[in-house]
Amino acid sequence: MTIISISLTDDILNEIDKFQQELGFSGRSEVMRAGARMLLADNREKENLEGRLNSVLLLIHTQKVEGTVTEIKHKYEDIISTQIHNHLREDKCLEVFILEGDAARIKQLVGLFRASGKMDYVKLIVA
Repeated sequence: MTIISISLTDDILNEIDKFQQELGFSGRSEVMRAGARMLLADNREKENLEGRLNSVLLLIHTQKVEGTVTEIKHKYEDIISTQIHNHLREDKCLEVFILEGDAARIKQLVGLFRASGKMDYVKLIVA
């Protein structure tokens, strides 16, 4: 098995350690492998989407990146039916987008949010 090096914030590392203990993983590497498998499986599932879709996109981000969210969403107003913005604890925001449109456009939108590197959480749920 290949060994790689990654950089994590202290907060993420603490969460991984807590997750490892709570769920009985043998070590941090097992947690990271499980997470990578889930991300890859989710990506494979989304790659095969085509045609017109109804879906929900969930984002969690800090308030300071609100400008990035606004910039991206304005390019996709044709597929955004509804947007709900809610303030969470501390400086976090929750965005709920109800999307309807071509799968390729929806995948582009999700890809931009993920690629921005500024979102804490991005999840597409397809109806």
